[in-house]
Amino acid sequence: MPLMPQLTHWWPRPHFSLFLLVLWLLLVNSVSPGQLLIGAVLSWLIPFSTQQFWPERPHLHNPGRLLLYLMRLLVDILRSNLTVARLILRDPGSLQPGFIRYPLSVTNEFAITLLASSISLTPGTVSAGLSPDRHYLLVHALHLEDEAELIEHIRERYETPLKEILE
Repeated sequence: MPLMPQLTHWWPRPHFSLFLLVLWLLLVNSVSPGQLLIGAVLSWLIPFSTQQFWPERPHLHNPGRLLLYLMRLLVDILRSNLTVARLILRDPGSLQPGFIRYPLSVTNEFAITLLASSISLTPGTVSAGLSPDRHYLLVHALHLEDEAELIEHIRERYETPLKEILE
């Protein structure tokens, strides 16, 4: 087994490298030997030279829930798109934008990042900042009627499942 740690030292993110190679070939729209060579070098060099900046790999405690979470997020993104379009097209003057401080119960950095990303991916809300003590997310809502309702929605739809998956 001593070969495996040595291999991961020289090829730290093999799946990411494969992704970068495919992405490179799609961007240049060619599979010529020269482009394959350039793509292979870049797909090795980028993960190798940035490995010190990568966080620890997340440990999934409930990986089956991850697929359900992603499906829920996709549905929420689609619904929110329709809601935001309706709000803007009907009466943009009636919008009540506002900021809330969302109290975090997750502590894992990766979970906080996924939560902030999920909030920002859902139209109508944007994660605007993290408090220095990592206890609150600053969230901007395009139309904020009830702060407690928004906090409960984020907790129920995103934070609790992420906590089950990652913590």
